[in-house]
Amino acid sequence: MTDTVAPEPTPEQAVLVARVRRLMLIAGLTTVLAIAAVLVAIGYRLFRSEGSVNTAEITAVLPRGAKIVSTGVAGDRLVVTLDVGGTTEIRAFDARTFKPAGRLRFVNEP
Repeated sequence: MTDTVAPEPTPEQAVLVARVRRLMLIAGLTTVLAIAAVLVAIGYRLFRSEGSVNTAEITAVLPRGAKIVSTGVAGDRLVVTLDVGGTTEIRAFDARTFKPAGRLRFVNEP
């Protein structure tokens, strides 16, 4: 059997091979960095420290004769629309803690 021996590269070929190796190393490190960033983001989303959802039991006291017209969610707020003796009132609550976040009353001009 005859073994084929590759001839020694010329100086220009050696420089070219070194440059290609350096570019391959840069591309490989960039790929590893990108994959690591994706894995860190996934891990953060899975294991962030919010913990389990705590159930809260809150009793909101409405004015006498008030009726709930509608409810809705706006961002991280729970919005309740009330009819209080002919006037409309909107109350907003924090969706996580159910603490009051604001109240808006609508009245007719005199």
